Amino acid sequence: MSLPNKKKSNNTAPTTDELLLEIRDKVSSQNRSRLVLDSLRVCALLLWPIGLILMTTSAGRAPWEKSPNDLPHTAIVNVRGEIAAGSAADADRIIPAIKAAFENENSHGVILRINSPGGSPVPAGRIHDEILELRAQHPEKKVYAVIDDIGASGAYYIAVAANEIYANRASMIGSIGVISASFDFTGLMEKVGIQRRTLTAGSNKALLDPYSPMPEDQRQFWIGQLQQTHKQFIERVKDGRGAKLSTNESIFSGLIWNGEQALELGLIDGLASHTKVASSIVGQTETVDYSPRQDIFERFMGRAKVAFQTLVSSNHP
Repeated sequence: MSLPNKKKSNNTAPTTDELLLEIRDKVSSQNRSRLVLDSLRVCALLLWPIGLILMTTSAGRAPWEKSPNDLPHTAIVNVRGEIAAGSAADADRIIPAIKAAFENENSHGVILRINSPGGSPVPAGRIHDEILELRAQHPEKKVYAVIDDIGASGAYYIAVAANEIYANRASMIGSIGVISASFDFTGLMEKVGIQRRTLTAGSNKALLDPYSPMPEDQRQFWIGQLQQTHKQFIERVKDGRGAKLSTNESIFSGLIWNGEQALELGLIDGLASHTKVASSIVGQTETVDYSPRQDIFERFMGRAKVAFQTLVSSNHP
């Protein structure tokens, strides 16, 4: 009589070869998963700059959508921060934007949205003159200056080139004057026993040197330069505002006024925001921003500087 065969036990320990095969399969599976994740990461790193560029250049539109520039609109050009070489409000950045706004046949009007305490008279003068030239080339298209927080000194110099000027009742406007400021360290140097050695070829080459005493003839010369620049500023304001301007001579004293006062003095034409001007005066609620682009750091620093100078101007008229 034969004995029945015994079934192989399920609890038999796996052999070494089986363990190695199992480990290899697990490692291969993990490697494949890791490879897929790494590939996805690389794709994301490569694609996000492309997406960012598309979003920036198309202002958030899909590539197949029509650009607002191709439709009737009101053109906006922001003049923000200090007007100086290399700044966001530099003439080399603002003038091309204004030109593009004027030359687009779909823009029904141009709004200069100003939020600036002023700056150098040279770039301000360049922007002012360019606006007048573009107005002559495009007589059918009007330009409006709209002042936000502040439009003072060189910023107001730019504003008077516009057909009309608007502001908020609390905006700070004016400061029609010229300033040159420095320090005199000669007294401090004398106390600490420091002497200044300056060699020049030209008797007035050290003009405005804060470490040397200022002779009276140099002081009078520099005051004359400031007065001449002030005279040019006053002429531009009178040319731009014409009969609208009050005869109150304090307008040109360097004082700064709020929007309601500026309206009474004829420095502005009305109280309105840029959106109100676009819809009610230009007649196009759709707006397109032609302003030159800034990075985040430039925007932050520009706004901080404007806020500080606005505070100083409002507290010390």
